[in-house]
Formats: sequence, C-alpha cells, structure tokens
Amino acid sequence: MGKQLAIPMTLPTGNMDAYISAAFQLPMLSAEEEHDLAVSLRDRNDLAAARALVMSHLRFVVKIARGYSGYGLPQSDLIQEGTLGLMKAVRRFDPDMGVRLVSFAVHWIKAEIHEYILRNWRIVKVATTKAQRKLFFNLRSAKKRLGWFSRQEVEQVAEDLGVKPETVLEMESRLSNYDLAYDGTDSDDDDGPSIAPAAYLPDLRHEPSMLIERADNAETERDGLYTALESLDARSRDILQRRWLNENKETLHDLAAEYGVSAERIRQIEAAAMKKLRSSMAA
Repeated sequence: MGKQLAIPMTLPTGNMDAYISAAFQLPMLSAEEEHDLAVSLRDRNDLAAARALVMSHLRFVVKIARGYSGYGLPQSDLIQEGTLGLMKAVRRFDPDMGVRLVSFAVHWIKAEIHEYILRNWRIVKVATTKAQRKLFFNLRSAKKRLGWFSRQEVEQVAEDLGVKPETVLEMESRLSNYDLAYDGTDSDDDDGPSIAPAAYLPDLRHEPSMLIERADNAETERDGLYTALESLDARSRDILQRRWLNENKETLHDLAAEYGVSAERIRQIEAAAMKKLRSSMAA
C-alpha cells in the first residue's frame, strides 16, 4: 500500500506536452495495491484512493485518445473526455470482479470520447441511433483503407455490423460530405463565384404561386375573423373591436366607465370573447 502514496494528486496544466509527459511518469499500481485502493473507495468512499486510481491510469487515457487524433478535434479535449470516462469507471469498478481496472475502464473511456466526437465532429450530428454510432466509427476506419466502397464491400460491412446495406451507404454519404455555412465565410473570394447556399437557393417570396397562396390565406383568415366576430354578442364584439381592432385603442377603464362596470369585469368579458373567438376560428 505504499506506492500509491507517491502518486501526486495534480498534473501540470496549460501545456499539453508537459501534462502528457507527467502522466507517463506516474507510477503504475500493482494488482494488490489497485485492489486495496478500490476496496477503500467502495467500502469507505475514500476519495484519496479514487484520485490515486485515476492518476495512475491517465497514461491509458492518453494512449486511447491518441487513437482518435484523425477526427480533427483537439487532443486536449479528447484526453479530457477520456478522463471523465475513467472517473466513471473508477466509481463503478468492483475490485472483486477479478479483472484489472484498465480492462474495465476501456469501455468507459472510449464511450466518453465517442460521445464527444459525435457531438463535435460536425455541426450536423452524423449519428443518432446506436446502430449509426457503431457504424460511424467502424465505417470511417474502413474507408481509410478502402476508399469508396464497392457493392460487395458495402454488403460485407453491413453483414459484419448487423445493419442494412442502405444504412451503410447513407453513412458513407454523410462521412463524405462537409458542413457549409449558409451565408459563407469572410474568407470567401468576393471576385469569384460563391458556393454558399444563400447564393444559389431560390428565393420563393416573390414567386407568383407563393404570392397567390399567401393572399388567399390572408383573405381566408380575415373572413374567418369577421365571421367569428359576428358570432359574439354586441357588447363583447364592441369591446374587442375597440380594444384590439381600432387604430386608437381604448383602455379597460375607458370601457368600464362607458358600460358602468368595473375594469375587471371588462377584462373578463374580453377574455371570454377571445376564447370564443379562437374556438370559432379553429373550427
């Protein structure tokens, strides 16, 4: 139980190379030391033991995170996410399972890194279901070796991963595309043709059929409003007209003085008329 006491509780921050170097210099625990620390954490909630378990396994987080360097995301972020996975694994680790912590923690470390990559690799999320997530990582690895798939390769990947060939083709298409800002970027060449969607997507606001449709909808809504107003009693209709439809709108107190009731009563009449109006227009 002596070696874990030599493990520092912090590592240098601000410089990733120094952090990684320090992580690889941390002493590794023997199976007995690891078991004793895990028992102390489980039975006594010993946070010092938890820190020692985490610190002694940071080198494995770094090694795993390096395997995902091809996704174009900061290595520091990948290591940070992997460390979160390691911490979750330490909390859930049962020293009586008969396996070393590193074997147990690999799943948790990769799961956190995978989730981070899926959230940040593209603006538009490329994988949402469990099958798509599995396909994303396996397919990207395969494409590095094979490039575009033949039909036979698509069917083989689909069989290996237990998905439909159409799902493989869809994910291959997603991996081959890239995000594009709608309005382009400041670095776009002003003299050349713009490739931003805003430059070539059609503007349908003044298209004749759209203008006719909007005018027809406006007329239908207007007719519906007047029909609904006619269904109200004269007082309710007058209150709504003067409170909402006239150019010079009147206050609750003005109408209350005219009808000889309280302002609260005018508000109640107005609310009931509005409810009836909405019901009539929705019918």
